[in-house]
Order: sequence, then structure tokens, then C-alpha cells
Amino acid sequence: MLRGRGTEQAEIEALLGSARAGVSGALVLRGEPGIGKTALLREAVADAAGMRVLRSAGIESEAELPFAGLHQLLRGELHRLGALPAPQRRALSGAFGLGDAVGDRFMVGAGVLSLLAEVAEESPVLCVVDDAHWLDRASAEALLFAARRLDREGVAVLLAVRDYAEALTGSGLPELHLSGLDDESAAALLDERLPAELRARLLTETRGNPLALRELPSVVAGHGPGPLPLTARVLDAFHHRIRSLPGATRTLLLLAAADDSGEPAAILRAGERLGVGVAELGPAEEQRLVTNELAFRHPLIRAAVYHGAPLVQRIAAHEALAAAYAARGDEDREAWHRAVAAPGADEQVADKLARTARRAEERHAYAAAASAYERAAQLSETSVAAALRLTSACEAAIHNGRFDWARSRAERVLPDVGDGPTRARLAEVRAAADFAQGSLSSAHKLLLEHAPLTPEPERAFWMVLRALHAGWAAPDGAPLLAAALDGFDALALAPDHPLRSVAWLARWGAAPGLGWDTAGYPDLDDVLDRARVAAREAGPRGLMEVASRSFVVGRDDVSCEVSAELAGTARDTGMPFALAPGLGHLTLTQVLLGRHRDALISGDEGLRIARDTGQPLWTSYVHGALAYLAAVEGDESRSREHAEAAGAGQVGSAWAQTALALLDLGHGRLRDAFDRLRDLAGGPRRHQGAVLRSTPDLVEAAVRLGRADEVSVAEFASWAAALRVPWLDALVARCRALLAPENEAEQHYRRALEPAGRPFDRARTELLYGEWLRRGRRKTEARSQLRSALRTFEELGSGPWAERARTELGAAGEAVAQAARPDVFAALTPQELQITRFAAQGLSNRDIAARLYLSPRTVAYHLYKAYPKLGVTSRAELGGLGVSGV
Repeated sequence: MLRGRGTEQAEIEALLGSARAGVSGALVLRGEPGIGKTALLREAVADAAGMRVLRSAGIESEAELPFAGLHQLLRGELHRLGALPAPQRRALSGAFGLGDAVGDRFMVGAGVLSLLAEVAEESPVLCVVDDAHWLDRASAEALLFAARRLDREGVAVLLAVRDYAEALTGSGLPELHLSGLDDESAAALLDERLPAELRARLLTETRGNPLALRELPSVVAGHGPGPLPLTARVLDAFHHRIRSLPGATRTLLLLAAADDSGEPAAILRAGERLGVGVAELGPAEEQRLVTNELAFRHPLIRAAVYHGAPLVQRIAAHEALAAAYAARGDEDREAWHRAVAAPGADEQVADKLARTARRAEERHAYAAAASAYERAAQLSETSVAAALRLTSACEAAIHNGRFDWARSRAERVLPDVGDGPTRARLAEVRAAADFAQGSLSSAHKLLLEHAPLTPEPERAFWMVLRALHAGWAAPDGAPLLAAALDGFDALALAPDHPLRSVAWLARWGAAPGLGWDTAGYPDLDDVLDRARVAAREAGPRGLMEVASRSFVVGRDDVSCEVSAELAGTARDTGMPFALAPGLGHLTLTQVLLGRHRDALISGDEGLRIARDTGQPLWTSYVHGALAYLAAVEGDESRSREHAEAAGAGQVGSAWAQTALALLDLGHGRLRDAFDRLRDLAGGPRRHQGAVLRSTPDLVEAAVRLGRADEVSVAEFASWAAALRVPWLDALVARCRALLAPENEAEQHYRRALEPAGRPFDRARTELLYGEWLRRGRRKTEARSQLRSALRTFEELGSGPWAERARTELGAAGEAVAQAARPDVFAALTPQELQITRFAAQGLSNRDIAARLYLSPRTVAYHLYKAYPKLGVTSRAELGGLGVSGV
């Protein structure tokens, strides 16, 4: 038991105990250097009896090598790769250089989860990662993706990071912050023979830091009261011990500190070139600086060895290591060691490092690629080569979401770039950063000005399309939309190029912002058919565009189908990042089409995927869609919870506000609904789709408040007339019925009920028509409409609306029917329902796990929880319940 760490050790022991019981978990230990993180990890390993322990440590010099930390953690388990689902096996093999990379960078994380689950099939697993703030970014992303999705595998993950390090900030994992030891525990660590004055000073200045308490007594007396930082003082203590070692021992330690592989063989091979060998290790072991495997006993010892050596010795160490790695064919490590050793420009080394960067890109390790390209640019012997390599660095950084980093370097290199294609690439980088940070007009200008400079017509097309998106999202975007449409005209695409149809769909989508001037536009249905074909050829971004634009033009059924195709493509090709937008669009369209259970499943998975892949835009969007679903069902607490999570001003906030207005309307809070929708109408243009679709709610609230003269359906009617969509025509007719004189209302109500419409919308029209008929003393006709409305509301679970229909039926003279019998499937969580659906379709637990980026044990756990709720005991009985079709 460590002194003063009883509480922390108890929490770690509980984590390990849960893993032994089959419940996974993760914990981040955060604290200053020397505070005891490494000691707690060491104690956890010692307490992990009966568990398979996997260990890794971040190394500062290793931070630029993609997946190095992950490989260190999992290298003893790579023989199990064959048991993984094919896309995950290929992704993980590609990450470790064992094959070609497939999928996106998050598929590697899914592979890590599956591999850990495989290991846990034999025994519980403890993963320990020290100095996680120095993990290469690709390893950190993959490990976090896996850690967030752990559930019932029997895996415990412990990660140690320094205070104030950005690494793991906002990871969503539980954190345990380590502070200094209490005075009694701190005093117990000090030698009682120390003078009382020195003991008091140490207790004050170390603030309970255990490593400082152990190491500082040998040096602090000679420093006086100066303001040396605590870490610097501890390093000084290590420097003192290192300087006392023989020169050959210091050389061997320097090689170990400069190395990043954790393999003694590589260090010893480099040592041969500098005339040192394993025999020189003894004095360092006696000083307890390293183990007999050339591993440093604390990260600060490594730092003290490396940074305390003269520059010429560090260069010699890196040159020796580069030669050692060249001999074994490790080109990436060789390139980085040569780059560190290079005193100035060196085109050969720059070329080696650029090739390392390209390999990192192929493995989706974009952060490592950006760093390698940037260092290659610094080593380039010509300004042209430097500019091209720095441009590639910026593009890789954009892929990794490092917008500020990319923008600063793009602006720095731009004056040195004369050729058009490279300037266009840099403009895309700057525009992506501007777009991400809300500078929409700037992004729009950059894209349109530079699209003609690229020799690739398809690339120019996507630049113009992103400019159109910027115009749509800008507060006053009509001129920007018009300019982007002119940009389509200037494209060098062949007249029959498939992307022309996507451009026409984008034009249709921009029509609401340009006064509905669609004269000369080709037929929308024909455009949609051709755009869907083109989207498949263009891949996920093409499908995403068609899913989004088809929703804007009111073809919600098409948007739903294309969104499902996008989600399926993302699963099949191993691209969790593209899965989030697919599930986002799918959730909202399923809600609007009345497929509530499907929407719950899509939304539940969409939130988890968007969170785990770091996409707050889609997290907000899905929360907005789920807020609307909860409002339709009258679930006030759930709707407000999702609306708040959607965030003010975020992409999902318009649907969140629409949801809250619908909630108010359903509960009879008419003034609140009216005010909320009026405020929404005055918001940003990017919310116009939600604003237009909420017009019927605004009209109903206004009419019931006696404020009909304050609303207009003109723009909504123009939208419907341009798009010629039956469900929109029906809603326009309902609005006109509410606003019409009594002697004209019925013709509009009847017109509103002619198309089949969407279930919730049609039921609301029946309710309003039934109320109108009852007020006109036509009770028999009223009851027919109200019965139909009640039946639909009960099927959809729309409680407040069903209650309103029952009340009206009672007023119309009909005994009110009891609420429908509770649905057995309603007891399932969205994830349980999704898993039971797949099981009913005949998929195995492994197949289900692969599709949902879960482990087979987690799938089995959810099935085990679902069976009693459904009254079954095996998956064979699921088919008889019709669960696959609910």
C-alpha cells in the first residue's frame, strides 16, 4: 500500500474488481510530474492477479510515429488479429504496417476494442498507459475510441497524464486528480536524520510531491531559497546522479532516452556503433535509474538523461539509432532520427521524411503526417519543395481537425507559392479553417476565387459546392448563394458529367434563399434520380450531399433512403466518421416519416458515434432530432434534455427550438409556442428549413390565440408550389383552412386530407378538422375524424395529442376509448431493440458486434437483458415476436 494513497488505490482496485466480474471501465490519472501516477500504475499491475496486463508508455520522441504507442501496448496480442471482423482486422493490420490501410482512422479504434475483447475471452485484461500525454495522436485517438465503447468485456484501462496537458481533455472518461500527500504521509517519506530546518523546508516546497520528497534531499541544501520549479529541482537531483556515472554508461543511457521503440536490441545495435555495450548498464542499475531491460524507472529520468546531454552527443546518438534502424529496414524511425540529427537543410533527409508522411496518411495517421511534412519542409533545400511539403502538412492537419495549426502555416507559406494549383490547395485549407470557426464569407470568397486555379474539374466542383454551403449558412447569404451558383456555370465539367446532376440538386436546394426562381431548372425528380447515381460513384461525401439537399427540397423519403445508404456504406467500408452524418440525417427523417422506433435506434447510435469520433456538429444535430421526437410523443423532460444538449446556436438548435414549440403547442401553452417560433423565424438563414417546416405550428398557435393577422403562409406556400410534394401541399391546405372564413374552411380541410401524408401530420389535420366539425354541430362526422386521429396518436405514442383527441371525442358524444395496451417493445432501450432486431434477422453476436463497433460480450449482455422484457429465453423465439419489423 502506498503512503497517503488509500483512496486512490481503492478506486483503482474497484476498477480491477469490476473487470474481473466482466464489467469494463476506464480511469484517467491526472497530476503533476512526480505526484505518484507511475507508482499507482505499478501498484495496479502488482494487484492484477489473474489478469492479462498490457502496458505502454508515451515517449516524447515517439510522438510523431503513428501508432507506435498502440503497437507497444498490443504487440503481444497481434497473433489474434485473424479472429477480428475483416474490416477491423485490415484497419489494425494497416495501422501496424502489416498490410494496406482501409477504412478511416476510427476503424482502428474499433479494431482495438475487438482485439481487447478477444484477449478478455481468456482472462480479464488490464491496459496500463503511462505518460499518455506523449502518445502519438493516432494511438491516442484509437485507444480513446475503444475505451469509450467498453462495456461488458472485462477490460480495465488506466491512463496517466500530466496536469494541464491537452491530451485526453474532454475525453469523456472518468478522471482521478492526484494532489500532494498529506503532511503526515509526506513526513514519513523523509529521512529522519535530516536536520529539522531542512525537513521543514522540504515539506513546504515539495507540497507533498512523493518523487520530490525522495529525490530532493540530496540537492536542495545547495540551492538556497531560489524559485526553481519543482520539476526542475527533481531533474537536478537526477542530473546529479547521472553525472556521477561513467561516460560509457551515460552514452548507453542517452541512446535509450533518444530511442522510441522500447526494444533493447535496437539500442544495443546503435551502441555498437558508439563503442558501448550492455556491460556498461551496471552502474545505472545500481543507481536505480533503469531496470535490467534498459527501461527508465521514471519518465523524468529519461528527460534528465536526454536534455542534460550536450547537443553534439544527442546528434551522435540519433545518427547511431538511424543507422541501426536503416539496417533493419525501419524507414520511418530511420527518417525521424536523421531529421532530429540534421543540423540544417538536407534534401535527402527531407525526402525520406516526406515518404514517411505519405505512409502515415495512407494509415489515416494525419497528425503524424502533418508533423513529418512540416519537418520535411524545414529540411528542404528549395523554397518550392518547402512550400509543397508545408501545403501537404496543412492538408493533413485539416483532416485531423487542427484548423488553427493549418491556417497559421498556410498563411505563412502562401507568399512563397506562385503556381495556381498549390494556391488552390492552400485556399481550401484556409477555407476549411474559416468555415469551422464561423468566418463564412471569408471561406466563400477563398473557395470561389481559387476553384478556377485547380486543373481537376471534380476538385473545383467540390470547392464551389462548399462555397454554396457557406452561403447557405451565412446570416445574409443570398448574394453568396447567387455567386456560388455562378461558380457552377464556370466549371469545366463535361455537359454529361454525373456531378452536373448534383450541381442541379444544389441549385434546387438553394432556391429558398433566392426567392424560388426555378425557371429553366430541370425536373426535380429527374435530378434526384441522376444525383443518387452520381452520389454512389462519389462515395460518402456524395451521398451526404444528396441526403442533405433532398431533405431541403422536401423529399424526406429520398433523404431517408440515401442516409441509410450512407450509413450502410460507412459500415461496409469501415468509416465510422462518415457513419455519424448518415445516422444524423436518418434520425430526423425517420422521425418526420413516423418511424419512431427506427429513429430512436438511429439516434442512440448516432449520438455515440458522433461523440466517439469527435463530431460536435452531428452530436447537436441528433440531439435536435431526438428533441423533436420526444416532443411529438409529449415527453417533456426528454425533449428539454435533448434540446439543451443540442446547444444554443448549434446546427441542431433550430430543430430543438421547433421541438420545444411543438411541446408547448401539445400541452396548450400557446403563447410560449407562438413566441418561440417567431423568434426562430428571425434567426440565421441556415435555420430556414426548420423555420419553413414549422409554419403550420406557428399558424395553429396564432389562430388559437386570436392572432391570425400576425402570420402569413405565403413563403411556405411558395416553397410547396415550387417543390410539388404532396405532404407539403397538404400542410399548406391545413394552414389555409385555419385562416379561412368559416364558409371556406372545409374545402381546405378536405384538400389537406387527400394525400396520404405523414402519420403525425395527417392525424393533427384530422384532429383540427374534427374539432371544426364538432363546433359546427356535425358530431357524427367529427367522431370519424377524431377516432382516426386518436388511433394514430396512440400508435405513435403521442400522449398529449391523444388526450386532446379523447377530450374532443367525449365532447362529440362518444365514450372515450381506453389507451392502447402498452407495447412490449417499449420496455427495451434503443440499443437493446437494435441488437434484438439484428439477432432476429439471424446475425451472430460477432456479426452484430462488428456492425455496431461493440464487443460480442456486450452484444450478449444486451440480449440477456432484453429476453426477460420480451418474455423469451432464446434468440430463436425473437422471430415469432416480429421484432425485426418493429
